[in-house]
Amino acid sequence: MTGGGRADLAFDVIDALRRVDDPEYPGVSVVDMGMIASTEVVDGRATVELITTFSGCPAHDVITAEITAAVGALDGITGVEVRRSTGRWDASRLSGHARAVMARDFTVSVAVPGRPAECPRCGVAALVEQSPFGPARCRAVHRCTACGEVVEVLRA
Repeated sequence: MTGGGRADLAFDVIDALRRVDDPEYPGVSVVDMGMIASTEVVDGRATVELITTFSGCPAHDVITAEITAAVGALDGITGVEVRRSTGRWDASRLSGHARAVMARDFTVSVAVPGRPAECPRCGVAALVEQSPFGPARCRAVHRCTACGEVVEVLRA
């Protein structure tokens, strides 16, 4: 939504957000991660509602700073406010691009409730949890019984 100024400024904000990567997954934007709950531009002031993958996300401040810089650099933007969403992120928010890059470049599978997670290397749903504690609180470590690959599984 825009109020005053250029009518396409709201679209420019989304384009700027597409250039802000999740710090854990270079090449996957916060838009593709499904972390943008809403955006609004009124009289040159942009408001971005951010929903992180889990409430204690240690990258929240970094992501907020990068969003503020990217959106604030746009012509016509006079201020940026990033608000923490009260909504809950889940894996259904991920784009197909995000899932593909996470699997291909980071050996990360995505847990979807009600469906077994597939190995990003061999594609077989043969993952067995090795540890509920991965490199981040939202990921667990699994091993694929089909190909032997160690896989991180992103949990909602």
